[in-house]
Amino acid sequence: MSNAEGTRTVAQSDDTETAGAEAAPEGTPDPPPPTPSNPAPPRRPEPTGSAGPPDPAEHPGPQESSVSSPLPDFSEPGSPEPDLSEPDLSEPGLSEPRVAAPGTSAPPRPNGVARLLWQNPARVGFGVRRFRLGPARERLEGAERSFTAGFNAVVAGEAERIDDLREDLRGFAYEGAGMACATLDVLTLTGGRRLRELLSGPGMRYPHLIHLGTGRAYARMRLRPMWGVRSVHPLLRWLAHDGFGFHQGFFSADRTVGRQRTAGLMDRTRRAIFDQGLGRMLWFHECAGADDVVLRIAEFPAGRRADLWSGVGLAATYTGGAGVADLGRLASAAAEDGFRAHLAQGCAFACASRLISAVVPEHTVAAAPVLCGAEVDEAAGWTDTALVALGHNAHSGDHYQAWRAGVRKAWARRDRDL
Repeated sequence: MSNAEGTRTVAQSDDTETAGAEAAPEGTPDPPPPTPSNPAPPRRPEPTGSAGPPDPAEHPGPQESSVSSPLPDFSEPGSPEPDLSEPDLSEPGLSEPRVAAPGTSAPPRPNGVARLLWQNPARVGFGVRRFRLGPARERLEGAERSFTAGFNAVVAGEAERIDDLREDLRGFAYEGAGMACATLDVLTLTGGRRLRELLSGPGMRYPHLIHLGTGRAYARMRLRPMWGVRSVHPLLRWLAHDGFGFHQGFFSADRTVGRQRTAGLMDRTRRAIFDQGLGRMLWFHECAGADDVVLRIAEFPAGRRADLWSGVGLAATYTGGAGVADLGRLASAAAEDGFRAHLAQGCAFACASRLISAVVPEHTVAAAPVLCGAEVDEAAGWTDTALVALGHNAHSGDHYQAWRAGVRKAWARRDRDL
């Protein structure tokens, strides 16, 4: 995950991008992403994977030259389908009166194309996925149900329903909205129009989450990130690879976590960002169990663990689910593994994302001093400083990696000075 700046996250065109490689944006570079110091103005079991056969998205095929093929199937193979005649769309945190309370009539599943894309909220259940179960299950499943609610709201043409969610859950819903907009943009060949409108409109306070959602869209459509969407933020667009890694881990955990496989046709930079997303997913996979996360990361090769720790730090801070003592053990384990700076870097990115949204929940406030050794505003400031150091034309994967490295250096300097 990461940081952002400005009232718009609409970026320059990237007309020569393809599924396998990206070209540098042309023309005048966009301003850097919104930062916490200058936010956009406010606007109104040992589990190893998922149940059932492997998700088709875990075996991405050759990159399609067009999108004239049938709409992708968003149902999950092997996942039980409850009675959908009167689905319960009352995700935790939704307020009255715009969303029906449990037991009352809920908005029906939409018709037409929206019905083909609609996602069943039951598919994110940890029991169905065979994830570890624990005290944080309700919080983590609630985050994913909010994601699904945001996706369904956009495909049903009811994006305003996202505002019915509790403020601390809206980021996840906008991640789902980003997935929906990217999906519709690719399928209708609009080049990213819906995504740009979301980023410059109701989702302007959630640029990181929206870009993460685009990666989940590509994974579901079996495309490589950034294919067919030419105009999103030149630096934050790299978060699509993070979202891609999260999706592959969440829905193809047997392959991605159990067998530690990654997607093909990825260079070193993309693979590193993919692993950051996989690290975020491990926080969900192990149900925020700090000791279980540590053991799971230890199963991966040393060359991949740095990015996994970064993703864990991001999820633990942004999503929450663990107490201060558990987070302390997480920090100690990262230090013993040699990747304490990477854990802090992920935490700092989460602090920045929360600060930009103007909603900083208690679990983020509690996590920052433990994982970063700093308060939320200071940790978020590191991301600003590292971003400014990149200059105004930061757009490449190397720039994104340099941004992350700059945050780690800021943490290391502070740690030395203490």
